[in-house]
Amino acid sequence: MNIPNKITLSRIVLSIIILIILMVPASSFGFNWPIYDSIFKIKINPLSLKYIVSGILFVIASLTDKLDGYLAKKWDMVTDFGKMIDAIADKILVNGVLIILAYDKLIPVAIPVIIITRDIITDTCKMVSGNKGKVVSASSLGRIKTAFMMVGVSFVFFGNLPFQLIPFDFAGLCIIIATVLSVVSGCQYFFNTRKLLKQK
Repeated sequence: MNIPNKITLSRIVLSIIILIILMVPASSFGFNWPIYDSIFKIKINPLSLKYIVSGILFVIASLTDKLDGYLAKKWDMVTDFGKMIDAIADKILVNGVLIILAYDKLIPVAIPVIIITRDIITDTCKMVSGNKGKVVSASSLGRIKTAFMMVGVSFVFFGNLPFQLIPFDFAGLCIIIATVLSVVSGCQYFFNTRKLLKQK
């Protein structure tokens, strides 16, 4: 197994650790402050040790998402296995965290529902087109969406600081942008797949 793939697998391990920490009651960390509503209904918990620890690990895991792809291209180590586990790692990290944040009522339930529904649709399109020997090019919007979501979730973990001092809901804005881009890129992928499958 090459180094980029090992980095990707480390992201899966980090994701599991983050999810375990998030499932532990905040009171167990002995450091938990009140939650505040923001304009986008993204709730902010400015000084919770549970979310600070999760946030640090989330940032590290997010950085590995860029690192593994960069190294794979630089060292000419791009493989089908690498592409597959990279997509799986991203889904475990982002979707898993979104589900728990929604359960903790830190973000609206609609956000993970939209993101996961989009992933199901695009994955189905990939399987259908793949079975017919056709490949649909991924939109750059998907990568931009992931970047916005990772940044937004990171700021939720860290209480939207320093923007909370203004106050400006930077975390909520990033997550809303990511959700909108998710819908747009998902629709784009669906219609591109349908167009490709109609070609003889």
